Amino acid sequence: MTLKILYFASLSEAIDETAESFDMQPGMTTLGALRTALGELHPELLTTKNLRAAVNRNMCDWNAAIKDGDEIAFFPPVTGG
Repeated sequence: MTLKILYFASLSEAIDETAESFDMQPGMTTLGALRTALGELHPELLTTKNLRAAVNRNMCDWNAAIKDGDEIAFFPPVTGG
């Protein structure tokens, strides 16, 4: 069971990736569980304050359900001007 993971802005620069595939672990059913698992590979996902995420282009909280084939996007806080 595979997810497509996207990283944006300063997060993609810190991780040195814009996208990757990730094999879901057994029992991984929430966005928060995915964040924790990915945090072992990319600690920035756990240390970035105010990190936001989307499942299939819908902004979600960390309790959102995930399933095989979902597209998950992580967004660090950004400023504009």
